[in-house]
Amino acid sequence: MNKLIHCNNSEAIKKTCQVLQKGGIIIYPTDTIYGLGCDAKNETAIKKINKIKNRIGPMSVIAPNKKTALAWMKVNKNMILKIKNKIKNGNTVIVPIKKDVCSNIITGNNHSLGIRIPEHSFCKNLTKRYPNPITTTSVNQTGQQPFTNPANIFNYFSKMVDLIIEDGIIVGNGSKIFLLKNKIWEQLR
Repeated sequence: MNKLIHCNNSEAIKKTCQVLQKGGIIIYPTDTIYGLGCDAKNETAIKKINKIKNRIGPMSVIAPNKKTALAWMKVNKNMILKIKNKIKNGNTVIVPIKKDVCSNIITGNNHSLGIRIPEHSFCKNLTKRYPNPITTTSVNQTGQQPFTNPANIFNYFSKMVDLIIEDGIIVGNGSKIFLLKNKIWEQLR
């Protein structure tokens, strides 16, 4: 299988879902930077990403919409409006989640998880079609600048990942990250 496909290719979503279902690792475009992803329930795949990143720790996931994101969360009903107001514009929110949403390897303290809804059409279509949450973390090794150019991404990562979905050079900043702590938002980035 060709490891590089453009996000507008008619087979891109189908091939990406097949790779994820087999426990593969993908690199994909988002509205901010390229993301490194896998099925968030697949511990073997998560460990591969940790090895690529040269780190262990929590990871965020992408969701197709607010309804799905809220369905994953374990929050009081009176917090839903606050969350809806924060989980927009590509922001990541770190909130407690329900059991079995994803592997415990990527959750943080108090079984919390970063969730974001990217504005990139490929991400929206992929998350609508794929049944499980998909991890999202920058395409780099910890401490390094994220890769922005698909040619450089391919040269460096093609032996480490199963599929690279490209959409040209993406130069942006990572998403803003907000932690919900004691019913108050704390901006981490």
